[in-house]
Amino acid sequence: MTGDFTLDRNYKSYPQTATPCRAADLAARGWNVLADDLAYPLAVLRRPALQHNLAWMQDYAARKGVALAPHGKTTMSPELFRMQLDAGAWGLTFATVHQLAVGVQEAGVRRAIIANQVVCDADLDGLHALLQKHAHLRVWFLVDSLAQLRLIEDWAARRQAARRFDVLLEMGVHGFRTGCRTLEEALAVAQAIARSPAARLCGVECYEGGAARCDNVYDTREVTALVRRVHDAVRQCDAQGLFADEDTILLTAGGSAVFDLVLPLLRPQGLSRPVQGVLRSGCYLTHDHGNYQRYLRLVEQREGLDASLRPALEVWTMVQSVPEPGLALLTGGRRDLSHDIDMPTPARWAPRGERTARQAPAGWSVKALSDQHAHLRFHPASPAPAVGDRVALGISHPCTTFDKWRWLALVEDDEAVTGAVRTCF
Repeated sequence: MTGDFTLDRNYKSYPQTATPCRAADLAARGWNVLADDLAYPLAVLRRPALQHNLAWMQDYAARKGVALAPHGKTTMSPELFRMQLDAGAWGLTFATVHQLAVGVQEAGVRRAIIANQVVCDADLDGLHALLQKHAHLRVWFLVDSLAQLRLIEDWAARRQAARRFDVLLEMGVHGFRTGCRTLEEALAVAQAIARSPAARLCGVECYEGGAARCDNVYDTREVTALVRRVHDAVRQCDAQGLFADEDTILLTAGGSAVFDLVLPLLRPQGLSRPVQGVLRSGCYLTHDHGNYQRYLRLVEQREGLDASLRPALEVWTMVQSVPEPGLALLTGGRRDLSHDIDMPTPARWAPRGERTARQAPAGWSVKALSDQHAHLRFHPASPAPAVGDRVALGISHPCTTFDKWRWLALVEDDEAVTGAVRTCF
């Protein structure tokens, strides 16, 4: 189960001269980001925003009549996994058997979806071992081809394993990631799973993110079309008696961008037994300042929401050089910050010596990243950053910032450091 951990100078941004400290004791140190008590760059999670997002998404799922299995790959943090489970999550989602093992062994996960294909012997061995060791663990993974199913059956025959894995039929989007492209293909795979000595068909899965491009009309049309295709597959599988003998059929979808549009898939009518609908959003926990913020504005419009999720993840940097007019170099770069979708966004600013952050000037923007530097451009008419100023950078797509940090500080709204979480990538 998740326990306390100790930070020391081997962790990036932990003070080199500070004695080791248990995460649970950080608050007693009295450290504050804007007192420059820790080194820059420093990744932080704003605890009030984090708690708000935990409660908001859990309440949203409950109001919509679906369960929540947040995607653990976003953070790979046992402490955050435990927070999500304690807040009421039905289970967690992972992308690999390694990630699943972290969730099971470090956070006590007992229900998990691997929203991916499990293919190689080593992963099938690992999953089999976890299921043998943890009697109350339930895991479902995705199957989308006869070729994959043959590999699973071949593994079972060679290992002489009396194991039938719980699997979900994956429906996909043309030109995008994994998943059956046609109803005919999906039914052929489902029929083969139903006959298989090594797998049990427990439900159907899809990922709608590949059908969206942050355009309300387009996203609604394309995701709705995907939902209809998946419904067709579910009804055909049900009519043909292909689902395993379970009390419910498991239907699951939902990234973090257009999760509202897949709700009809998770609450179908007219099947032979009840459905367990599971939403798998992951980035809601920290939200962001870019990609998901743009998508969420459309969710809020469609749902009639005044406000929903709040950005919780920032990376604090310090201005280390202003070598020419209009350019400042910050102490954080590709090794510290997401840059796969958008450049980081200057979110807040605290001049040297000040203990209160203000909104960053509108004329500031990060135009490039080096390995260890962010290139901040500022308009001549904007306030000019000075060496020693602190700049908090907001993130677009939090997943690829988490995997650059072994720990993140938990901070309050006054930037006081009150705890920490670790990551296990």
